[in-house]
Amino acid sequence: MLLQLISSSLDWLRDQATAKAQDALINILAAGPIPQHVAFILDGNRRYARSKGMHVTQGHTDGFYNLRKMLEICMKLKVRCVSAYAFSIENFKRSPEEVNALMDLAEAKLLELCQRGDLLDRYGIRLVVVGHKDMLPERVLAAAEKAENMTKHNDKAIFNLCMPYTSRDEITTAVHSAVKARLEGDDDTDITPEEIESHLMTSIAGSPPLDILVRSSGVKRLSDYLLWQCSEDTQLQFSSTYWPEFGLLDFVPIILDYQRKVWSKA
Repeated sequence: MLLQLISSSLDWLRDQATAKAQDALINILAAGPIPQHVAFILDGNRRYARSKGMHVTQGHTDGFYNLRKMLEICMKLKVRCVSAYAFSIENFKRSPEEVNALMDLAEAKLLELCQRGDLLDRYGIRLVVVGHKDMLPERVLAAAEKAENMTKHNDKAIFNLCMPYTSRDEITTAVHSAVKARLEGDDDTDITPEEIESHLMTSIAGSPPLDILVRSSGVKRLSDYLLWQCSEDTQLQFSSTYWPEFGLLDFVPIILDYQRKVWSKA
């Protein structure tokens, strides 16, 4: 009993020391230029699970927990907007078992996120579900709408949860909306790129320009994610770490590289 108590106390002290060290590191980083919009491609959940001998569903669960952790790190750094590629439209082609498990997980985590006093409430984050929402099962759509409604008055930060999403679908929808707006008006001038951009889902959500796009797991491609948004001055960063294990120490070099490039332009 005594040994168990000592062991628990040592674990608590270690966790407290680690948390304080992380907060100190975040405060140091926050003293420099901080990106206003960071996007993540949450890649590697399945490979992480297989490497640990877990069921694939557990990999996705750990990935969602890590998304919460990284969202909080970004909030402590005063990042204004975070976007996360949680589920591609193409993911509906996976096995029904995996898709259903992902939808169950999404429903549970959306309801968890919108609880009073939880992460979104604590940091004043407005949740926006970005994507072809009518493709979601009714129960998941209801959870998404509840989370959006409960956080719609939060104005300190934006969290774009992209699901089900592809950039091609977003751009197609934006072009369609721009054309429709013109047909309903009396303007016969050419549609401009700025006009199309104003109809993008992220623009409608009020997101600032994308500064950094991070993809985990070592894969170096964009996979139809925020293609329009990252076409100009976005820094693309690729990490070899699987998403469930991606943490502050993986993020620090990315922020430092961003700061170095900002300072070099000054």
